[in-house]
Amino acid sequence: MSEPSPQPPGPRPAIPVYEHQQRLGELWAAVPEPARRRYRPSRAFWRRRAVRVGALITVLALCALVILALVRDETGTEGFVVGLGLAVLPVPLLITAFRWLDRVEPGPWPNQLFALAWGAFAAALVAIIANSFATEWIATATADPAGAESLGATVIAPIVEESAKAAAVLLIFLFRGRAFTGLVDGVVIAGFSATGFAFTENILYLGSAFGEDQDLGNSGLASVTAATFFVRVVMSPFAHPLFTVLTGIGFGLAAMAARRQRIRRFVLPPLGLALAMGLHALWNGSGALFGPYGFYVVYGVFMVPVFALLTWLVIWSRQRELRTVGSELPAYAAAGWLTPAAPLALSSMRARTMARDFAGRTYGPSAARSVREYEAFATSLAFLRHRAHRGAVGPDFIEREQELLHHLWQRREIAGPALTYAARATGRVRVPPPYVDYDGYNPYRQ
Repeated sequence: MSEPSPQPPGPRPAIPVYEHQQRLGELWAAVPEPARRRYRPSRAFWRRRAVRVGALITVLALCALVILALVRDETGTEGFVVGLGLAVLPVPLLITAFRWLDRVEPGPWPNQLFALAWGAFAAALVAIIANSFATEWIATATADPAGAESLGATVIAPIVEESAKAAAVLLIFLFRGRAFTGLVDGVVIAGFSATGFAFTENILYLGSAFGEDQDLGNSGLASVTAATFFVRVVMSPFAHPLFTVLTGIGFGLAAMAARRQRIRRFVLPPLGLALAMGLHALWNGSGALFGPYGFYVVYGVFMVPVFALLTWLVIWSRQRELRTVGSELPAYAAAGWLTPAAPLALSSMRARTMARDFAGRTYGPSAARSVREYEAFATSLAFLRHRAHRGAVGPDFIEREQELLHHLWQRREIAGPALTYAARATGRVRVPPPYVDYDGYNPYRQ
């Protein structure tokens, strides 16, 4: 039986009426921010946010203690310190890159911190235990330790490691879906998880290499530590993030799908995970497949082109988000909720930065923070309306829209003039030249 063809997107949702602006403003002004509300509904003990966050932190902390103890036992104290110092070097660069991609609609930092900690501690712990167990079991069953090591690195490790890293993306997708709305969100969360995992794995590899150099008496550029550092930190710091980003793209595309497109929502994440496992297996098995120069062949023929393609895709998605902001918010400006110049300023990262700087110089740091929050809420409003047009929002669309409009209203007095100034300063709004009266001078008058 053939599957019915997907229905076209529905009509764009209507904009709330703005005819009772003064009365509505007085009503909203009386409503405090959620953090300042005195009344809080009582919940069961295990459903409280503090309890759940505390339990999650406890689990990750236990995983951190166990994995770091295992790595230290493998590398020795001195090797652990050296590996830690070298492995931390690419982490700020990777985190900065993923944060830059997420500047249009910044995701909640607790989600990103969770993904980073999950990759560094929980995923690394699962990987080191599962990989060791599987390799030992294969070696015992086949009586071929060398073949077991090769099979474990080429087949077992990609499956275990990519699944462990993808668990962070899955958890945020399921339990923090409100902040997981598109491709860029999937890429950023996957990137943070993989960055944490690579950090812990690099400690193990670099610390073990340092211990080997200590036993052999090697030092300098000819040492195993230098070679390992060059391969893992200099040439391929993006390897693990590149693999897991494929999984993040699958989840991001699933988040963008309409709710009626169930097949797409369930098929794309496993497909992205399978691609991540495949690329990881190709990377680990490069030596067995292409001989002594296999690393350079896979690096030049596969890794660099895939990295360039994914970089272009993510940057294009980021620009597409800005175009979405510029196309969805004018409807709210026409209805009176935003100033006419606000959509033009909000669709430019340069104008956004200029608006925050202007507010900070004129009114102080608190004003700059208000403009930053205004930009975030306005962007969320644009994406919410865009998803509603595609049929990718739930029945709480009206409540979420009213909540975002409430936040914008509370910050309008500072953010409105700042965004108007930024739109004019960046040339996104044409400003007529000032009128100059030259004392009645007329060049055409004799």
